[in-house]
Amino acid sequence: MQKIKVKKASLLEILHKNRRAHNGIFLEAQTGFRKAVIAELEGRLELARKGKKIEQYMRLPEPENHTRDYDRVISMLEMDLTDTVELSEADYAQYVLDDWDWKRQFLGTNRAYSLKAARLADEFGGED
Repeated sequence: MQKIKVKKASLLEILHKNRRAHNGIFLEAQTGFRKAVIAELEGRLELARKGKKIEQYMRLPEPENHTRDYDRVISMLEMDLTDTVELSEADYAQYVLDDWDWKRQFLGTNRAYSLKAARLADEFGGED
């Protein structure tokens, strides 16, 4: 099946739900990231106080946030004048199944700081 038509209202409902879930993972990852940074800095401060060598580069990946991708699609749909929308297979995968091109990278980066991301990454097939 190449393309399907869907009710715009149903699609918007799904996109809002997926956006909330995505943003929840990001916020949880931000909290975890901050805790990891604080722990890393406190460890380095302790080394500095003891006169030991301190590594100056932090190797903590920052949490990824793709909320704007959801916002853009939602805004486009809200501006659309029709009641139905035609979706390609790729559109359907992204908007309905929440399987975006960046999804595996997002989960892989954020899994270190978010239990939700870790669980979803395992369900999604892990990191690439």
